[in-house]
Amino acid sequence: MLNNNKKLIGFILYCIFNHAQAEVLVILPESGPMARAGLSVKQGFMSAYQASELETPIKFVNSDKKPIAQLLKQNVNKKTQMIVGPLARQDVEALIQIQPKVRVLALNEVSSQSAKVGQFSLSKQDDAVALNQVLQNDQIKELYVLQQKDSETDNELFLISLLTETNYPLNLIEEIPKKLNKHTGLLLLGNNAWLNKLPKLPHKNIYILPNAIEQDQVLPVGVKFCDAPALYESEWPDVIQAAQANAASMAYQRLIAFGGDAWHIASQYLAEPNLKSMQFQGRTGLIQVNNNQIQRIPHCYEHTKKGIKGL
Repeated sequence: MLNNNKKLIGFILYCIFNHAQAEVLVILPESGPMARAGLSVKQGFMSAYQASELETPIKFVNSDKKPIAQLLKQNVNKKTQMIVGPLARQDVEALIQIQPKVRVLALNEVSSQSAKVGQFSLSKQDDAVALNQVLQNDQIKELYVLQQKDSETDNELFLISLLTETNYPLNLIEEIPKKLNKHTGLLLLGNNAWLNKLPKLPHKNIYILPNAIEQDQVLPVGVKFCDAPALYESEWPDVIQAAQANAASMAYQRLIAFGGDAWHIASQYLAEPNLKSMQFQGRTGLIQVNNNQIQRIPHCYEHTKKGIKGL
């Protein structure tokens, strides 16, 4: 009996020791053209990790100018419990082709799929789904679209995604209509400087994308948009602290929030390796995971005379 107890205690200690040694491998660009984006995601990830008080070791590796196959060969071992990243689309594609044996939370979306690889991103498709819900609530039956010159390529994926969601006409126009009826909306696609140079706008049924919002810059009264709630609500102090510490612009604040949500998803998988579904209100919106498919639904807002309010 004593001998059996020794064996049991030894097995428990072995499990505890091996669990403590398990680590999460995070693959992000920390140099090169995507360095600022990668470091912003890293800041958000680590801020959320530290706030969680979990002690799973995190190992970061720089993906810049290194093939994914080489990175995995050099860094994945028996201790690797999970991989988070990479961030670049071509790296996600390459990783899926490798068919990793370890669970992966990729930080971009591609057309290829793998049972072991979940794909999480700040996708234009998610933005389109959220904005379309606002349009439906406003009973919009026709949408005019005015784009900033030379921004057409940037807006193409969003417009395609919106078209798949809507069952009413989207009309590209070159100047602001003099009048909108109550069932007609105006979607303005451009940056903040362009938006604020436009002639007098209606105060209702006007919609913009998050890239038109900049820190301490004005917005026309009445515009509606969908974005990461951590930028407008005080529920996630880790994002606010990380953004203030690095004087991050709104674009990088979204990536900080994104990194925080990536850690939350990863932590749930670490706690329950066979987890099939989850749902939580995250820093970038409502996050829903079903059978490794991840959807993000941003929160939507209106800029009023008294400031930004939730819809």
